[in-house]
Amino acid sequence: MLLLVPQAPAFADWICDGDPLKVELFRGAVDPTGLPDSIPNTIGDTLPGDGVLLTWRDATLQLPRTNNAGTPSYTDGRWWWREEDPEQPEFFERRGSIIRHSCEPLS
Repeated sequence: MLLLVPQAPAFADWICDGDPLKVELFRGAVDPTGLPDSIPNTIGDTLPGDGVLLTWRDATLQLPRTNNAGTPSYTDGRWWWREEDPEQPEFFERRGSIIRHSCEPLS
């Protein structure tokens, strides 16, 4: 049994390194069949299988949610996004070393 939970996406807008960034959270497909308890790690009202679309500069990044404990984070191995501090999200890029992109809320 596949459980699909339709929900309107959440949006947030930021300025990262001087350029606008749009964040769109989306629900993924989660199949809780066979889990003895509830679905683990549902902090921030997100579930394993959820993701985020980041539109920044000339790119749209689709990042899956990690299963790390704590504040939800999203990564594809190269890009990483997390909003632990709602005023200063963490937006990193790995290119041999870690590049930290500075973000602030769009006024």
